[in-house]
This record gives sequence, structure tokens and C-alpha cells, in this order.
Amino acid sequence: MQVDFYQLSRDPVEQVLPAIAGRILDMGERLLVVTGEPEQLDRISAGLWAGPPESFLAHGRAGEGDGSIQPVLLAKECAAANGARHVALADGLWREEALAFERAFYFFDAVTIDGARESWRALARREGVTPRFWRQEGRKWVQGP
Repeated sequence: MQVDFYQLSRDPVEQVLPAIAGRILDMGERLLVVTGEPEQLDRISAGLWAGPPESFLAHGRAGEGDGSIQPVLLAKECAAANGARHVALADGLWREEALAFERAFYFFDAVTIDGARESWRALARREGVTPRFWRQEGRKWVQGP
């Protein structure tokens, strides 16, 4: 199981997440996006719809219609009603349920960095979990320590 830690220093998650979601959909996979903040769900939804018509990312919210058909499902809980094997934790909070997925994207910023560090240390000790760290350098993401 791979956990990608994304340190948001320049752009907010709602601007970063569409590119990751697009790559996952291009692989024929599905994504669950989790945040406990309703306003953040709204911003993420708007970010997924932004851009030219050919690049919008179809998505829905858990509890609104048939979540099982959504390629990207936005939710408050870490439960993949859409059958996703990838999860994005958008609010900077680690959830143990994420370990049930093949890959987790864990976004954190200056406010949630202490929790991310704690999660990194705990996950690095777990067998079968590979944590990776990504940071923003200009407009690019760079893997590093």
C-alpha cells in the first residue's frame, strides 16, 4: 500500500486534486475524496468542474444519488461507495480506513503539518506501507525527503 504525502505550500488542494484525479481516471480507476469540511467539498467540486468542457472530471457526492456510478466520489467518510481503490484525504487528517485502499493521497498544509509528521512516522513503521513525500517547487511536484 502506497501513501503519497503532498505538502501544499503554494496551491490549495482544490487546485491540485484535479490533476491527480485525472491521472487516476486515465488509468481506468476510481477515486474517493474525503474531507470533513463541507465548504472544502464545495471548493473541490468546483475545481473538478473547472477548465474546458473536454477536461472536466465527472463526480458526485456520497449520499446524493447513486454514488456507485461516480468515477470520483466526494465524501465525509472514508468508505468507497464507488468501488475506488484510491483515496485522497483532502483535509490534512489521516484516517486509518485509508489503509484498506491500494493508494492514498494525503494532502496537508502548514496548519496540519504536525499531524502529517506524526502520520508519516507511524506509517513508515508499518509493514506493507510505503510512504512517499511530495513538495511543490514552483509549478512542479518534486519527490523528496
